[in-house]
Amino acid sequence: MRIIHPKLMSNPRINKILNVFEQKKIDALLVTKDVNIQYLTYTPSSESWLLICPKKVFYITDFRYVLEAEKSLKGISVKRYENSIHETLFQIAKSMHVRRIGFDERHMTLATFKVLKKECPKEIRLVEGNNIVEDLREVKERVEIESIIKALKIHKQAHEFLKKAVKPGISEKALFFKLEEFVRSKGVTFSFAPIIASGPNSCHPHAKVTERKIRRDDSVLIDMGIDLKGYKSDLTRMFFLGKISPLVQEVYHFVKAAQLEAIGKIKSGIPVGEIDQTARNYLEKQKLEKYFGHALGHGVGLEIHESPRLSQKSTAVLKEGMIITVEPAVYIPDKFGIRIEDMVLVTKEGCEVLSDNIH
Repeated sequence: MRIIHPKLMSNPRINKILNVFEQKKIDALLVTKDVNIQYLTYTPSSESWLLICPKKVFYITDFRYVLEAEKSLKGISVKRYENSIHETLFQIAKSMHVRRIGFDERHMTLATFKVLKKECPKEIRLVEGNNIVEDLREVKERVEIESIIKALKIHKQAHEFLKKAVKPGISEKALFFKLEEFVRSKGVTFSFAPIIASGPNSCHPHAKVTERKIRRDDSVLIDMGIDLKGYKSDLTRMFFLGKISPLVQEVYHFVKAAQLEAIGKIKSGIPVGEIDQTARNYLEKQKLEKYFGHALGHGVGLEIHESPRLSQKSTAVLKEGMIITVEPAVYIPDKFGIRIEDMVLVTKEGCEVLSDNIH
């Protein structure tokens, strides 16, 4: 059994990381992705690395961030590197008698990876440590769930603002600027660049905001999110102006029904591919499945797109505490697109739609 230093016991996230060391056959874990470091230290990070050892955790950074890190990081040793971050990393590893360092090569450039491999001392091995932090981040703690709910409360205010602001004559770009001003007035930012797609522009899943003016009888697709202290919301809503064509009404009804079918299947222990297939099967019955070309959803937290990915190709299984989006869609080329996206908390026996009051 691996002995965990008492100082690290107060950080439950790092404690959970240490508990997988034996299974992964590693003596230390190198974390280089900023958002993963933020998750493990409860503090935003930039251009720094975290080395987790059983008896000590090291935050390796340069001159610019040392003072701030020393003030905010509790129980973590802040190390300033002089020549290179790689050199300091291996100096620390040697001092801690580390022999096998787990790391995730996906979170560094090829150039950094090559230097890391080249400078690695003979007595130390770099071994695969993919998804160790990401797997932990999938299941949200209560404090994380509450942070996302707070972001959704501000999102609801932005949605109410949009209900008044979306009107004929305003361009997508002008609407974007109005929305941005409103969001900033609440002391928050967007979690990603919003999609505001009117009329035929909405047939593009990731449409760019244009100068097109919204017209009477348009349908307008708005996909946006709020970032509140790192935690994010992500919803898509449809806005309809004037007379809605029978085809648009019908497709909207089918997309909403597909979403409800999928949400009805969500609970801990269910494969994510099954949830995706449920929505797809419903749309297939309506002969619309060919117009739904992306995955049904994804995890949300400190990043707008996290695992699990709700896709037929994924082997992931839903777990209690995951927060996912469910966003079936139909895109009719050159005509219109309908997407409805909600955020859902997975529970043991079912789920809770966190965004159910935003409509």
